[in-house]
Amino acid sequence: MNSLNNNKLKVINDPVHGFVTIPNELIYQIIQHPYFQRLRRISQTGLTELVYPGARHSRFHHALGCMHLMQKALNILKRKSVDITIEEENGALIAILLHDLGHGPFSHSLEHSIINGLHHEEVSLRLMEELNQIFENKLSVAIQIFKGEYHKKFLSQLVSSQLDVDRMDYLKRDSFYTGVVEGNINPERIISMMNVSQNELVIEAKGISSVEKFLMARMFMYMQVYMHKKSFTAENFLISVLKRAKELVKGGEKLFATSAFNYFLEDNEKGNLSRKGLEIFTRLDDSDVLSSIKEWQFHDDLILSKLSRSIIERELPKSFLMDKELTEAELFVEKERVKEFLKIDDASYFVEQTTIKIIPYDKSKNPIKILFKSGEVKEISCSDKSLLTQFLQQEITKYHYHSIK
Repeated sequence: MNSLNNNKLKVINDPVHGFVTIPNELIYQIIQHPYFQRLRRISQTGLTELVYPGARHSRFHHALGCMHLMQKALNILKRKSVDITIEEENGALIAILLHDLGHGPFSHSLEHSIINGLHHEEVSLRLMEELNQIFENKLSVAIQIFKGEYHKKFLSQLVSSQLDVDRMDYLKRDSFYTGVVEGNINPERIISMMNVSQNELVIEAKGISSVEKFLMARMFMYMQVYMHKKSFTAENFLISVLKRAKELVKGGEKLFATSAFNYFLEDNEKGNLSRKGLEIFTRLDDSDVLSSIKEWQFHDDLILSKLSRSIIERELPKSFLMDKELTEAELFVEKERVKEFLKIDDASYFVEQTTIKIIPYDKSKNPIKILFKSGEVKEISCSDKSLLTQFLQQEITKYHYHSIK
């Protein structure tokens, strides 16, 4: 992709959506920027590939897919006489393209571990602001839309809501690459039912069943993929590896690591990412972490080496997804057993219970609204045509537990 004048290079063949068109030169240049190209080296689904081997797709794939669906959504709304200027269209496309720019290595797995307490959306915003300076303030509308501050609320809802193009792409994409067909959805059908009423995104009434299918698919993907007990254990081990590595470095140990990764192992950033830290963060990707873990499996520290080898060789402990949590006394007994078994002082790295909660649809946060032919707008669960939405509002609570045997 060397020449901006070669139109053939502005079309990407995506296995999920087909041909994805890069709409203009500005977006092409943003995609070519190193900040965005880094997303090629950031996994979309963390260590899920240890359970579903096909799940090796990247944030780069996902971002382009989101941009593609945003193009479709904006075209549908314009066809329905919704007023969207060229500047607003460009802003929405850039906002969704860059919405995951701040993801660190292995996506959500290490989100709060690389930099304590810093969410990827905050980093995304910082990087968008950097790009805005580079591209002479041409991202200003995109930033407003991303922050939810733009006066046309429906544009922000297309980027982030309970029925946004982000979720539509990752459900269809993750379903495709994992092979979990229960997660497959039809984004085109939902998008074709979109409209705008009172400045808010709505779904025309005949699209209710498609929306409920979308909500059901999301619940199934959480149960079968995102909350899969084995990949959840692997990701907990990944967090524990980083925790142990940071403790060793803090104690004066010199660990193998790339310069970018070592900067964060030394805990130079504690939640308020400096300009230097931001620049170093943009050099960090999955390969930094993976190459280090490969080396750490041979380290003298038993905890670090055991955790690292468990990930590299997929020697993961037996894990459970339960309806009832273990008591503190039960966890204490198990930790004492593991301490004796592994001859270590701290078994919390290997014995862990995590509470997992999901609400497939939460009407208190950006409720999905239905537009009827009469012009009336109702929240989806209030519609007499809704079959499943009441059930989908129920919180699902599970307890994930793993321990070395």
